[in-house]
Amino acid sequence: MDAQEHQDTSLRILVADDNTSDRMILRAIVRKQGYEVYTAQDGSEAVEAFKRYRPHIVLMDALMPNMDGFEAARQIKQMAGEELVPVIFLTSLKDTHSLVDCLEAGGDDFLSKPYNPTILQAKINAFNRMRRMHHVLQQQRDEISLHNKRLLHEQHVAKRVFDNVAHSGCLDASNIKHLLSPLAVFNGDVLLASRTPSGNMFVLLGDFTGHGLPAAIGAMPMAEIFYSMASKGYAMGDVLREINQRLKRILPTGFFCCAAMLDFNFNKKTVEVWNGGLPDGLIFHSESRLLTQLKSAHLPLGVVGNERFSDETERYTLRDDDRVYLYSDGILEAGNAEDQMFGEERLHEVFSRCINPERLFETIGEAVNEFAGQQGVKDDLTLVEIRMCDVAELVDLAEPFVSSRKYGPSDWSFTYTLYPNTLKTYNPLPLLLQVIMEVPALRRFSGQIYMLLSELFSNSLEHGLLRLNSQAKSDIVGFSEYYTERDRRLASLEDGRIVFHIDHRLNQDGGVLKIRIEDSGEGFNVDALHSSLAQKGYAGRGLALIHSLCESVRFIGMGNKVELVFKWRFEE
Repeated sequence: MDAQEHQDTSLRILVADDNTSDRMILRAIVRKQGYEVYTAQDGSEAVEAFKRYRPHIVLMDALMPNMDGFEAARQIKQMAGEELVPVIFLTSLKDTHSLVDCLEAGGDDFLSKPYNPTILQAKINAFNRMRRMHHVLQQQRDEISLHNKRLLHEQHVAKRVFDNVAHSGCLDASNIKHLLSPLAVFNGDVLLASRTPSGNMFVLLGDFTGHGLPAAIGAMPMAEIFYSMASKGYAMGDVLREINQRLKRILPTGFFCCAAMLDFNFNKKTVEVWNGGLPDGLIFHSESRLLTQLKSAHLPLGVVGNERFSDETERYTLRDDDRVYLYSDGILEAGNAEDQMFGEERLHEVFSRCINPERLFETIGEAVNEFAGQQGVKDDLTLVEIRMCDVAELVDLAEPFVSSRKYGPSDWSFTYTLYPNTLKTYNPLPLLLQVIMEVPALRRFSGQIYMLLSELFSNSLEHGLLRLNSQAKSDIVGFSEYYTERDRRLASLEDGRIVFHIDHRLNQDGGVLKIRIEDSGEGFNVDALHSSLAQKGYAGRGLALIHSLCESVRFIGMGNKVELVFKWRFEE
């Protein structure tokens, strides 16, 4: 006898009938078929016998004293709970209404008197198969439920790690509003924001193909690269190239990330934009109430290798309180009950009806939700608003330099020389800052030191080698023309060099960082440069900043060699 047959013959069957002869006949038939039998004379005994013996199948007479079979069946079914205990009513009733009562009381079938042993055997076999199947399904359901709970727990733990990495920047800045509405535990959309050592702000919105965990896998390396390179002062193009290269290497074919990245310069009141596959972003000009579209001009991240990847950007001039909006396709593709999409036209109508720019972000979200109605959105939905503001509003958001090293060099110096081909394509500041930040105590000054390096490098390159006149930056129009001419002259640069010499010494109170930069240009009128400090506009601001941060600033010769001393003290 195999295991299955043993399981069948070990069935426990309860026979409940107030007629002694009928009860004895049924007991004999069932025992002869090889099953274990228990008997009851009325409904109350049937309920007590079920509590005691937990039979697998119940043969129940419908009409009995004390408690009829209908009530007994209801109580047995309630005690059985999720376990399937078939109840076969034994009845001489013939009318349809009575048979329906049997089924509505919890009966699964009925057997008419007089009993046919063959039919009884067939019914028992059929309900036993059903019972076993129900038991297997319960086990599978419980296993699936346990597995699902374990999976959800793992996903929630992973999401906490993901959020600690992906949302460790400055999304809580006063000039940022954002909405992340995932369809699953993980969001296929990723939103990153970080201050840079120069005081700029990088914002990146990405929309990975798909939803949930598979779509979020690429967000971890993306966030790691973004925050690490932003904190070290890399240019936006360098960050995008590194992310694209990593995603191209790790994502399977068919997976990529539509993305847009912004570089906000709060001193110069500009925003630099790169859009690869996201819906067209928008600039809302608060004064004119006009919109500027930030069109997608590039392939998504992770589609092509870096040899074909383009990091070209568009630069726009903003005023304070102008707002830039980025959003995933979940906004435009939000559908209503009539299968219509929200679309660009309705989005632009929200802006055209704008009365209070301070409420624009909330108004957009409300319009999308109202349009979708009760069915809600069916895609990951992300919306972010970044407001141009005075840099003083963000003074408390300086990002610390990321490093895990506790000890580093104390007394050292090095010289670093750059030639035209490198100057055209390479930003040396992140490398220089990274070397300087190897001194642990200097990490809290990373923003100030980056400012110094940036201003020195810009002056040597733009005024020393490219011979540009900073007076051109007297207004917004001149500012734009200045950088257009800068790019043109840099592209045609053939000769020249810029040399950094950096020296650090530790003392009892702290340390001294000396930075000397020299360019091979013809030099310029140092007195005229100093007079620019008193002028308004964009010119001269860099020199004033250097003087305010340093212990001393010294121009040597014709101004093509500058030496500054930055002193720092240990934290008390």
